[in-house]
Amino acid sequence: MWRAVARSTVVGAVLCAAPAVLPVPAAVAAPDVPSYAFADDVRSAPATTGTTGAARLEPGATYRSSLPGEDKAYYRLELDGVSDVYVSVTAIPRAGTALSAGDGISVSVQDADSVTCSSDSVTVGTAVSPQPLTAWGARELLPGKGVCQKTGTYYVVVERTGTDSGTGSGEQDTDLSDGRSWDLELAPVSEAPLAKAADTRVPEVWDSSTPTPPVDEPASVRGGAGFAEAAAVKQGVRSDEIVPGQTLFYKVPVDWGQQLSATVDLGSAEKNSGYVVDALEMTLYNPVRASVKDTGIGYGGSQKSASLPPVPPVGYANRYAPTDPTKSLRFAGSYYLVVHLAAQVADRFGEGPYGLTLRVRLGGSTQAGPGYARQSVPRGFFDVGAPDPVLSGSGSPVGADASGDGASGGDPAMKAIAVGGIGTGSVLLMVLGVWTLTARRRAAVQMRVNAQNPTA
Repeated sequence: MWRAVARSTVVGAVLCAAPAVLPVPAAVAAPDVPSYAFADDVRSAPATTGTTGAARLEPGATYRSSLPGEDKAYYRLELDGVSDVYVSVTAIPRAGTALSAGDGISVSVQDADSVTCSSDSVTVGTAVSPQPLTAWGARELLPGKGVCQKTGTYYVVVERTGTDSGTGSGEQDTDLSDGRSWDLELAPVSEAPLAKAADTRVPEVWDSSTPTPPVDEPASVRGGAGFAEAAAVKQGVRSDEIVPGQTLFYKVPVDWGQQLSATVDLGSAEKNSGYVVDALEMTLYNPVRASVKDTGIGYGGSQKSASLPPVPPVGYANRYAPTDPTKSLRFAGSYYLVVHLAAQVADRFGEGPYGLTLRVRLGGSTQAGPGYARQSVPRGFFDVGAPDPVLSGSGSPVGADASGDGASGGDPAMKAIAVGGIGTGSVLLMVLGVWTLTARRRAAVQMRVNAQNPTA
Protein backbone atom coordinates (compact mmCIF):
# COMPACT_ATOMS: atom_id res chain seq x y z
CA MET A 1 0.00 0.00 0.00
CA TRP A 2 1.26 3.42 -0.91
CA ARG A 3 -0.71 5.21 1.74
CA ALA A 4 -1.37 3.50 5.03
CA VAL A 5 -5.06 2.93 5.68
CA ALA A 6 -6.62 1.25 8.71
CA ARG A 7 -10.31 0.43 8.71
CA SER A 8 -12.66 -1.31 11.13
CA THR A 9 -16.42 -1.61 11.46
CA VAL A 10 -16.22 -3.95 14.46
CA VAL A 11 -17.22 -2.42 17.76
CA GLY A 12 -14.35 -2.06 20.18
CA ALA A 13 -11.68 -2.69 17.55
CA VAL A 14 -8.36 -1.03 18.32
CA LEU A 15 -6.63 0.81 15.49
CA CYS A 16 -3.08 -0.40 15.05
CA ALA A 17 -0.39 2.22 15.28
CA ALA A 18 1.54 3.11 12.15
CA PRO A 19 5.06 1.68 12.20
CA ALA A 20 7.72 4.07 13.39
CA VAL A 21 9.33 5.82 10.45
CA LEU A 22 11.97 8.49 10.73
CA PRO A 23 10.56 11.89 9.74
CA VAL A 24 11.42 12.94 6.21
CA PRO A 25 10.87 16.61 5.44
CA ALA A 26 8.57 17.12 2.48
CA ALA A 27 9.73 19.28 -0.36
CA VAL A 28 8.10 22.66 -0.75
CA ALA A 29 5.47 22.34 -3.45
CA ALA A 30 5.51 24.46 -6.56
CA PRO A 31 4.05 27.92 -5.84
CA ASP A 32 1.21 27.49 -8.35
CA VAL A 33 -0.31 24.38 -6.76
CA PRO A 34 -4.08 25.04 -6.49
CA SER A 35 -5.59 24.86 -3.03
CA TYR A 36 -8.29 22.34 -2.17
CA ALA A 37 -11.69 23.32 -3.62
CA PHE A 38 -14.59 23.15 -1.18
CA ALA A 39 -18.20 23.05 -2.34
CA ASP A 40 -19.56 26.48 -3.31
CA ASP A 41 -22.33 26.22 -0.71
CA VAL A 42 -20.24 24.64 2.03
CA ARG A 43 -21.49 25.32 5.55
CA SER A 44 -19.48 26.09 8.64
CA ALA A 45 -19.30 23.49 11.41
CA PRO A 46 -17.01 24.67 14.22
CA ALA A 47 -15.26 21.80 15.97
CA THR A 48 -15.78 21.27 19.68
CA THR A 49 -13.35 19.45 21.97
CA GLY A 50 -16.17 17.44 23.55
CA THR A 51 -19.73 16.33 22.87
CA THR A 52 -21.29 19.32 24.63
CA GLY A 53 -22.31 21.89 22.04
CA ALA A 54 -21.16 19.75 19.09
CA ALA A 55 -22.35 21.13 15.76
CA ARG A 56 -25.09 19.08 14.09
CA LEU A 57 -24.36 17.58 10.67
CA GLU A 58 -27.30 17.12 8.28
CA PRO A 59 -27.07 14.45 5.56
CA GLY A 60 -26.96 16.03 2.12
CA ALA A 61 -24.88 19.06 3.08
CA THR A 62 -21.11 19.58 3.16
CA TYR A 63 -19.33 21.29 6.02
CA ARG A 64 -16.03 23.07 6.52
CA SER A 65 -14.19 22.90 9.81
CA SER A 66 -10.65 22.74 11.17
CA LEU A 67 -8.65 20.26 13.20
CA PRO A 68 -5.93 21.40 15.60
CA GLY A 69 -2.90 19.25 16.25
CA GLU A 70 -3.62 18.36 19.86
CA ASP A 71 -7.41 18.01 20.27
CA LYS A 72 -10.16 15.71 19.07
CA ALA A 73 -12.98 17.34 17.13
CA TYR A 74 -16.62 16.35 17.81
CA TYR A 75 -19.70 16.69 15.58
CA ARG A 76 -23.27 15.51 16.19
CA LEU A 77 -25.70 13.37 14.16
CA GLU A 78 -29.41 12.87 14.90
CA LEU A 79 -30.32 9.56 13.27
CA ASP A 80 -33.46 7.50 12.71
CA GLY A 81 -33.56 3.75 13.19
CA VAL A 82 -33.97 2.72 9.54
CA SER A 83 -31.29 4.50 7.46
CA ASP A 84 -27.60 3.85 7.02
CA VAL A 85 -25.53 7.02 7.42
CA TYR A 86 -21.98 7.61 6.18
CA VAL A 87 -19.72 10.57 6.95
CA SER A 88 -16.53 11.23 5.00
CA VAL A 89 -13.88 13.52 6.45
CA THR A 90 -11.18 15.04 4.24
CA ALA A 91 -8.25 16.72 6.00
CA ILE A 92 -6.09 19.14 4.04
CA PRO A 93 -2.49 19.67 5.24
CA ARG A 94 -1.08 22.91 3.87
CA ALA A 95 1.28 22.84 0.91
CA GLY A 96 4.90 22.92 2.02
CA THR A 97 4.16 21.33 5.41
CA ALA A 98 6.87 18.97 6.73
CA LEU A 99 5.21 15.62 7.44
CA SER A 100 6.15 12.17 8.68
CA ALA A 101 4.85 8.91 7.24
CA GLY A 102 2.50 8.33 10.20
CA ASP A 103 0.84 11.74 10.10
CA GLY A 104 -2.84 11.51 9.27
CA ILE A 105 -6.35 11.41 10.74
CA SER A 106 -8.68 8.90 12.34
CA VAL A 107 -12.48 9.06 12.15
CA SER A 108 -14.99 7.18 14.28
CA VAL A 109 -18.74 7.24 14.83
CA GLN A 110 -19.93 6.68 18.40
CA ASP A 111 -23.33 6.44 20.03
CA ALA A 112 -24.46 8.34 23.13
CA ASP A 113 -22.97 5.61 25.36
CA SER A 114 -19.49 5.93 23.80
CA VAL A 115 -19.87 2.67 21.87
CA THR A 116 -17.87 2.75 18.65
CA CYS A 117 -20.01 2.04 15.58
CA SER A 118 -17.13 2.23 13.08
CA SER A 119 -13.59 3.55 12.77
CA ASP A 120 -11.21 4.37 9.95
CA SER A 121 -7.82 6.04 9.64
CA VAL A 122 -5.44 7.16 6.92
CA THR A 123 -1.87 8.45 6.92
CA VAL A 124 0.16 10.37 4.39
CA GLY A 125 2.46 7.35 3.88
CA THR A 126 6.08 7.17 2.87
CA ALA A 127 5.69 9.82 0.18
CA VAL A 128 5.29 12.39 3.02
CA SER A 129 3.85 14.78 0.46
CA PRO A 130 1.08 17.13 1.72
CA GLN A 131 -2.22 16.05 0.14
CA PRO A 132 -5.91 15.69 1.02
CA LEU A 133 -6.44 12.71 3.36
CA THR A 134 -9.90 11.12 3.44
CA ALA A 135 -11.29 8.72 6.05
CA TRP A 136 -14.89 7.84 6.84
CA GLY A 137 -17.29 6.70 9.51
CA ALA A 138 -20.65 4.95 9.38
CA ARG A 139 -23.74 3.97 11.34
CA GLU A 140 -24.84 0.80 9.52
CA LEU A 141 -27.96 -1.26 10.17
CA LEU A 142 -26.75 -4.77 9.39
CA PRO A 143 -28.46 -8.05 10.33
CA GLY A 144 -27.00 -9.55 13.47
CA LYS A 145 -25.27 -6.36 14.56
CA GLY A 146 -26.46 -5.54 18.06
CA VAL A 147 -25.06 -2.03 18.56
CA CYS A 148 -25.66 1.40 17.04
CA GLN A 149 -29.05 0.32 15.69
CA LYS A 150 -31.37 2.71 17.49
CA THR A 151 -32.81 6.13 16.80
CA GLY A 152 -30.86 8.77 18.69
CA THR A 153 -27.82 10.99 18.96
CA TYR A 154 -24.47 9.89 17.52
CA TYR A 155 -21.12 11.64 17.33
CA VAL A 156 -18.44 11.88 14.67
CA VAL A 157 -15.00 12.04 16.31
CA VAL A 158 -11.99 13.22 14.30
CA GLU A 159 -8.41 13.40 15.52
CA ARG A 160 -4.91 13.81 14.20
CA THR A 161 -2.56 10.86 14.27
CA GLY A 162 1.22 11.15 14.31
CA THR A 163 4.24 8.91 14.06
CA ASP A 164 4.75 9.03 17.82
CA SER A 165 1.12 9.23 18.89
CA GLY A 166 -0.20 5.77 18.11
CA THR A 167 0.46 4.13 21.46
CA GLY A 168 -2.89 2.42 21.68
CA SER A 169 -3.65 4.25 24.91
CA GLY A 170 -6.07 6.63 23.25
CA GLU A 171 -3.92 9.61 24.18
CA GLN A 172 -3.03 12.10 21.45
CA ASP A 173 0.61 13.17 21.31
CA THR A 174 0.83 16.93 21.02
CA ASP A 175 4.29 16.79 19.44
CA LEU A 176 3.08 16.17 15.88
CA SER A 177 5.14 17.04 12.84
CA ASP A 178 2.78 19.89 12.00
CA GLY A 179 1.18 21.70 14.94
CA ARG A 180 -0.90 23.99 12.73
CA SER A 181 -4.59 23.36 12.16
CA TRP A 182 -5.70 21.38 9.13
CA ASP A 183 -8.84 22.32 7.23
CA LEU A 184 -11.58 19.69 7.19
CA GLU A 185 -14.40 18.89 4.78
CA LEU A 186 -17.20 16.72 6.20
CA ALA A 187 -19.84 15.16 3.94
CA PRO A 188 -22.65 13.11 5.58
CA VAL A 189 -24.90 10.95 3.37
CA SER A 190 -28.02 8.94 4.28
CA GLU A 191 -28.88 5.69 2.46
CA ALA A 192 -32.54 4.70 2.55
CA PRO A 193 -33.71 1.19 3.54
CA LEU A 194 -34.86 -1.29 0.91
CA ALA A 195 -38.53 -1.79 0.06
CA LYS A 196 -38.04 -5.53 0.63
CA ALA A 197 -35.22 -7.67 1.95
CA ALA A 198 -32.36 -8.37 -0.48
CA ASP A 199 -30.04 -11.34 -0.85
CA THR A 200 -27.12 -11.08 1.58
CA ARG A 201 -24.92 -13.62 -0.21
CA VAL A 202 -21.78 -12.04 -1.63
CA PRO A 203 -20.88 -13.29 -5.15
CA GLU A 204 -17.94 -15.65 -4.80
CA VAL A 205 -16.95 -15.66 -8.46
CA TRP A 206 -16.15 -12.57 -10.52
CA ASP A 207 -13.82 -11.67 -13.37
CA SER A 208 -10.52 -10.91 -11.62
CA SER A 209 -8.43 -10.81 -14.79
CA THR A 210 -6.52 -7.61 -15.49
CA PRO A 211 -8.51 -5.69 -18.13
CA THR A 212 -6.85 -4.16 -21.17
CA PRO A 213 -6.78 -0.35 -20.82
CA PRO A 214 -8.49 1.57 -23.64
CA VAL A 215 -6.17 2.99 -26.31
CA ASP A 216 -8.46 5.60 -27.87
CA GLU A 217 -7.19 9.01 -28.89
CA PRO A 218 -7.16 10.99 -25.62
CA ALA A 219 -9.66 13.78 -25.08
CA SER A 220 -8.61 16.75 -22.96
CA VAL A 221 -9.97 17.09 -19.45
CA ARG A 222 -9.13 19.25 -16.44
CA GLY A 223 -9.20 17.45 -13.11
CA GLY A 224 -10.89 19.21 -10.21
CA ALA A 225 -9.20 20.42 -7.04
CA GLY A 226 -11.61 18.65 -4.66
CA PHE A 227 -14.44 16.14 -4.50
CA ALA A 228 -17.02 18.86 -5.15
CA GLU A 229 -15.23 19.92 -8.35
CA ALA A 230 -14.25 16.45 -9.60
CA ALA A 231 -14.20 16.33 -13.41
CA ALA A 232 -16.79 13.92 -14.85
CA VAL A 233 -15.24 11.24 -17.06
CA LYS A 234 -16.64 8.10 -18.69
CA GLN A 235 -15.04 5.09 -20.33
CA GLY A 236 -12.19 6.15 -22.58
CA VAL A 237 -8.89 8.02 -22.50
CA ARG A 238 -8.38 11.51 -21.05
CA SER A 239 -5.29 13.73 -21.04
CA ASP A 240 -4.44 16.26 -18.36
CA GLU A 241 -1.50 18.03 -16.72
CA ILE A 242 -0.30 17.95 -13.13
CA VAL A 243 2.36 19.80 -11.13
CA PRO A 244 4.30 18.45 -8.14
CA GLY A 245 2.29 18.68 -4.93
CA GLN A 246 -1.03 18.79 -6.81
CA THR A 247 -4.02 16.48 -6.34
CA LEU A 248 -6.56 16.04 -9.14
CA PHE A 249 -10.09 14.65 -8.73
CA TYR A 250 -12.17 12.80 -11.34
CA LYS A 251 -15.55 11.06 -11.02
CA VAL A 252 -16.88 8.11 -12.99
CA PRO A 253 -20.55 7.00 -12.99
CA VAL A 254 -20.66 3.29 -12.12
CA ASP A 255 -23.99 1.45 -12.21
CA TRP A 256 -25.08 -1.70 -10.39
CA GLY A 257 -23.23 -4.69 -11.86
CA GLN A 258 -20.50 -2.65 -13.52
CA GLN A 259 -16.79 -3.19 -12.87
CA LEU A 260 -14.45 -0.20 -12.92
CA SER A 261 -10.79 -0.32 -13.92
CA ALA A 262 -8.37 2.56 -14.38
CA THR A 263 -4.78 3.21 -15.41
CA VAL A 264 -2.76 6.42 -15.02
CA ASP A 265 0.27 7.31 -17.16
CA LEU A 266 2.81 9.94 -16.13
CA GLY A 267 4.76 11.56 -18.95
CA SER A 268 8.53 11.95 -19.14
CA ALA A 269 10.41 14.88 -17.62
CA GLU A 270 12.68 17.30 -19.45
CA LYS A 271 15.63 16.23 -17.29
CA ASN A 272 16.70 13.08 -15.46
CA SER A 273 18.36 13.67 -12.11
CA GLY A 274 17.65 10.89 -9.65
CA TYR A 275 14.62 8.96 -8.50
CA VAL A 276 11.53 9.58 -6.35
CA VAL A 277 10.31 6.34 -4.78
CA ASP A 278 6.67 7.29 -4.14
CA ALA A 279 6.05 9.80 -6.90
CA LEU A 280 2.50 9.29 -8.18
CA GLU A 281 -0.49 7.77 -6.42
CA MET A 282 -4.00 7.06 -7.68
CA THR A 283 -6.78 6.13 -5.22
CA LEU A 284 -10.29 4.90 -6.01
CA TYR A 285 -13.07 6.10 -3.68
CA ASN A 286 -16.70 4.97 -3.66
CA PRO A 287 -19.64 7.44 -3.72
CA VAL A 288 -19.44 8.06 0.05
CA ARG A 289 -15.68 8.67 -0.35
CA ALA A 290 -14.50 5.47 1.30
CA SER A 291 -11.20 4.23 -0.10
CA VAL A 292 -11.56 1.14 -2.31
CA LYS A 293 -8.10 0.55 -3.80
CA ASP A 294 -4.95 2.49 -4.62
CA THR A 295 -1.84 2.15 -6.74
CA GLY A 296 1.40 4.09 -7.06
CA ILE A 297 4.66 4.36 -8.97
CA GLY A 298 8.20 5.59 -8.47
CA TYR A 299 9.61 8.03 -11.00
CA GLY A 300 13.03 8.50 -12.54
CA GLY A 301 12.20 11.03 -15.21
CA SER A 302 11.01 8.60 -17.89
CA GLN A 303 7.36 7.80 -18.57
CA LYS A 304 5.64 5.44 -16.13
CA SER A 305 2.25 3.74 -15.87
CA ALA A 306 0.23 2.29 -12.97
CA SER A 307 -3.08 0.39 -12.91
CA LEU A 308 -5.53 -0.23 -10.11
CA PRO A 309 -5.75 -3.90 -9.09
CA PRO A 310 -8.94 -5.60 -10.41
CA VAL A 311 -12.00 -5.02 -8.23
CA PRO A 312 -15.40 -6.83 -8.16
CA PRO A 313 -18.55 -5.48 -9.82
CA VAL A 314 -20.70 -3.07 -7.82
CA GLY A 315 -23.45 -4.86 -5.89
CA TYR A 316 -25.69 -4.15 -2.91
CA ALA A 317 -24.76 -7.47 -1.26
CA ASN A 318 -21.08 -6.50 -1.24
CA ARG A 319 -21.67 -4.70 2.07
CA TYR A 320 -21.87 -8.12 3.71
CA ALA A 321 -18.37 -9.08 2.53
CA PRO A 322 -15.80 -9.51 5.33
CA THR A 323 -13.09 -7.34 3.76
CA ASP A 324 -12.33 -4.62 1.26
CA PRO A 325 -12.28 -3.90 -1.61
CA THR A 326 -15.47 -5.93 -2.05
CA LYS A 327 -17.07 -4.40 1.05
CA SER A 328 -16.65 -0.85 -0.30
CA LEU A 329 -18.21 -1.63 -3.71
CA ARG A 330 -21.73 -1.52 -2.25
CA PHE A 331 -23.27 1.44 -4.10
CA ALA A 332 -24.00 2.65 -7.58
CA GLY A 333 -23.17 6.31 -8.19
CA SER A 334 -20.13 8.49 -8.77
CA TYR A 335 -16.83 6.78 -8.00
CA TYR A 336 -13.79 9.03 -7.60
CA LEU A 337 -10.29 8.65 -9.01
CA VAL A 338 -7.90 10.88 -7.05
CA VAL A 339 -4.38 11.38 -8.43
CA HIS A 340 -1.52 12.99 -6.47
CA LEU A 341 1.99 13.87 -7.71
CA ALA A 342 4.47 14.11 -4.85
CA ALA A 343 5.99 17.50 -4.10
CA GLN A 344 9.48 15.96 -4.13
CA VAL A 345 9.26 15.50 -7.90
CA ALA A 346 9.90 19.22 -8.27
CA ASP A 347 13.28 18.89 -6.54
CA ARG A 348 14.49 16.20 -8.92
CA PHE A 349 12.85 16.98 -12.22
CA GLY A 350 11.49 20.53 -12.10
CA GLU A 351 8.16 22.14 -11.39
CA GLY A 352 6.46 20.85 -14.54
CA PRO A 353 3.67 20.62 -15.53
CA TYR A 354 3.83 16.90 -16.32
CA GLY A 355 1.62 15.11 -18.81
CA LEU A 356 -1.01 12.82 -17.31
CA THR A 357 -3.14 10.25 -19.15
CA LEU A 358 -6.14 8.59 -17.50
CA ARG A 359 -7.55 5.38 -19.02
CA VAL A 360 -10.96 4.25 -17.70
CA ARG A 361 -12.85 1.08 -18.57
CA LEU A 362 -16.24 -0.19 -17.38
CA GLY A 363 -16.78 -3.94 -17.58
CA GLY A 364 -19.57 -6.19 -16.39
CA SER A 365 -23.23 -5.74 -17.24
CA THR A 366 -25.68 -3.23 -15.83
CA GLN A 367 -28.18 -4.71 -13.38
CA ALA A 368 -31.34 -3.48 -11.70
CA GLY A 369 -30.94 -1.62 -8.45
CA PRO A 370 -31.88 -3.10 -5.07
CA GLY A 371 -35.17 -1.19 -4.80
CA TYR A 372 -34.95 1.50 -2.14
CA ALA A 373 -38.11 2.19 -0.15
CA ARG A 374 -37.63 5.94 -0.51
CA GLN A 375 -35.10 8.51 -1.58
CA SER A 376 -31.66 8.67 -0.05
CA VAL A 377 -30.16 12.02 0.92
CA PRO A 378 -28.98 13.75 -1.21
CA ARG A 379 -31.74 12.79 -3.62
CA GLY A 380 -30.56 10.49 -6.40
CA PHE A 381 -27.15 10.05 -4.80
CA PHE A 382 -26.97 6.30 -5.45
CA ASP A 383 -28.48 6.48 -8.94
CA VAL A 384 -26.60 6.56 -12.23
CA GLY A 385 -28.32 8.70 -14.84
CA ALA A 386 -30.00 10.84 -12.21
CA PRO A 387 -28.97 14.49 -11.83
CA ASP A 388 -25.33 14.87 -10.87
CA PRO A 389 -25.10 13.71 -7.21
CA VAL A 390 -23.33 16.75 -5.78
CA LEU A 391 -23.53 17.25 -2.03
CA SER A 392 -25.18 20.65 -1.78
CA GLY A 393 -27.73 22.53 0.24
CA SER A 394 -29.72 20.56 2.76
CA GLY A 395 -30.74 17.83 0.33
CA SER A 396 -34.23 16.41 -0.03
CA PRO A 397 -35.87 15.18 3.15
CA VAL A 398 -35.76 11.45 3.72
CA GLY A 399 -38.98 9.88 2.52
CA ALA A 400 -39.87 12.80 0.23
CA ASP A 401 -40.49 10.31 -2.58
CA ALA A 402 -41.54 6.76 -1.90
CA SER A 403 -41.21 5.61 -5.48
CA GLY A 404 -37.60 4.56 -4.98
CA ASP A 405 -36.73 5.16 -8.61
CA GLY A 406 -35.86 8.82 -8.47
CA ALA A 407 -39.04 9.93 -10.27
CA SER A 408 -41.64 11.84 -8.32
CA GLY A 409 -45.32 11.89 -9.01
CA GLY A 410 -46.79 14.54 -11.29
CA ASP A 411 -47.74 15.14 -14.87
CA PRO A 412 -47.10 12.23 -17.29
CA ALA A 413 -45.90 14.67 -19.94
CA MET A 414 -43.06 15.83 -17.73
CA LYS A 415 -42.13 12.20 -17.01
CA ALA A 416 -42.00 11.62 -20.74
CA ILE A 417 -39.55 14.49 -21.09
CA ALA A 418 -37.31 13.05 -18.38
CA VAL A 419 -37.38 9.54 -19.84
CA GLY A 420 -37.10 10.50 -23.48
CA GLY A 421 -34.02 12.61 -23.07
CA ILE A 422 -34.97 14.79 -26.04
CA GLY A 423 -34.61 18.53 -26.44
CA THR A 424 -36.01 19.81 -23.20
CA GLY A 425 -36.55 23.41 -24.30
CA SER A 426 -38.50 22.52 -27.42
CA VAL A 427 -40.60 19.87 -25.70
CA LEU A 428 -41.32 22.14 -22.77
CA LEU A 429 -42.66 24.85 -25.09
CA MET A 430 -44.81 22.24 -26.83
CA VAL A 431 -46.20 20.93 -23.54
CA LEU A 432 -46.94 24.44 -22.29
CA GLY A 433 -48.75 25.13 -25.54
CA VAL A 434 -50.87 22.00 -25.15
CA TRP A 435 -51.70 22.93 -21.56
CA THR A 436 -52.70 26.46 -22.61
CA LEU A 437 -54.88 25.25 -25.51
CA THR A 438 -56.56 22.66 -23.27
CA ALA A 439 -57.31 25.27 -20.62
CA ARG A 440 -58.83 27.65 -23.18
CA ARG A 441 -61.04 24.91 -24.64
CA ARG A 442 -62.26 23.93 -21.18
CA ALA A 443 -63.06 27.58 -20.42
CA ALA A 444 -64.97 27.97 -23.69
CA VAL A 445 -66.99 24.82 -23.07
CA GLN A 446 -67.85 26.00 -19.56
CA MET A 447 -69.00 29.37 -20.89
CA ARG A 448 -71.35 27.68 -23.39
CA VAL A 449 -72.76 25.45 -20.65
CA ASN A 450 -73.38 28.48 -18.43
CA ALA A 451 -75.07 30.34 -21.28
CA GLN A 452 -77.43 27.41 -21.96
CA ASN A 453 -78.20 26.92 -18.26
CA PRO A 454 -78.33 30.41 -16.71
CA THR A 455 -79.83 29.09 -13.45
CA ALA A 456 -77.19 26.42 -12.98
